[in-house]
Amino acid sequence: MPGWLVSGIVVPVASVALGFLVAAIAIVATGADPGQAYLALFQGAFTNHNAFAETLVSTVPYIFLGLGVALGFRAGLFNIGAEGQFYIGALAGVYVAYSVHGLPPVIEIGGSLLAAMVAGFLYAGIAGFLKAQTGAHEVITTIMLNYVAFLIANWLVTSPTLMLDPHARGLIRTPYIDANAVLPIIIPNSRLHFGFVLALAFIPIVWFLIERTTLGFRLRAVGFNPGAARAAGISVSRTTVLAMGLSGALAATAGIVQTLGVQHDMTAAVASGYGFDAIAVALLARSNPWAVLPAALLFGALHNGASFMQLQTQVSSDLISIVQASVIAFVAAPEIIRWLLRIRGHQVGAVAITQREASSV
Repeated sequence: MPGWLVSGIVVPVASVALGFLVAAIAIVATGADPGQAYLALFQGAFTNHNAFAETLVSTVPYIFLGLGVALGFRAGLFNIGAEGQFYIGALAGVYVAYSVHGLPPVIEIGGSLLAAMVAGFLYAGIAGFLKAQTGAHEVITTIMLNYVAFLIANWLVTSPTLMLDPHARGLIRTPYIDANAVLPIIIPNSRLHFGFVLALAFIPIVWFLIERTTLGFRLRAVGFNPGAARAAGISVSRTTVLAMGLSGALAATAGIVQTLGVQHDMTAAVASGYGFDAIAVALLARSNPWAVLPAALLFGALHNGASFMQLQTQVSSDLISIVQASVIAFVAAPEIIRWLLRIRGHQVGAVAITQREASSV
């Protein structure tokens, strides 16, 4: 079997299947029926009223965040800070969205998106700059910057003189965004908004950036071998900062799209773990922008169907975390899949030999 087929398709698909198998074992251990649990999960994600539209709503931030983390991976950077960049993007974009009034929707929405992307670029660029100039590992700095972003959001949103809505009547949130800044609904009687179209449009854009531009070549070269890239005349420091900044800009776009399309204001807990789940999305997609879409759809379905599964079968929605963790483990250890394939290959070969020997008798 070709190596690209194994690494690009077989390993991710087998990892998902094994992840569900591990979760099924956990369900059995609790005395529940995994068949009923997974049926309820499927119904909650796809077949119930408006379920598929809601799954697509949940998929939107995973697409942007998965693209951002995947772009960082291609440049050899492990961006753990997508959650914080999500917050920063939402903060910057929502400020524009509720401060500007009376302009055409394309200008208000575009201005909010631009503000979020610039803020995410600059915020993630801090980690890129620290790595380029001091060698500080991006895993450490982005984790620390996550907490800084959470505290900044909490401070701004809870301060009456800053971003707290004075008319919120005890609720901790920003003012509602202007009506012209709301992303339009694309399916009537659902919450599926134009952000889904934007997310789909960003997939070929990011792919083209990585695979067909000079900057993308530099990103891939630095990610593959920084020493060789430096010897070829590529500025590793500049490329590192740009890669981390672009990764942060995509993560920040997820934050403002979620705000403009779903919430229409911002609280201190807007992200709800999306940024950390995006690492699994990018790993499952093997850092391929096209593969981010099915990976994000899977996680969107898990996210949307979990509550209905818990309601129908009393199986805890924490089961989804077991699935996600198992998928990450198998994706991160592809040799397990290859080992299983080799065993399967030996079994098939042994059966074929036995059949040939039997036919020759």
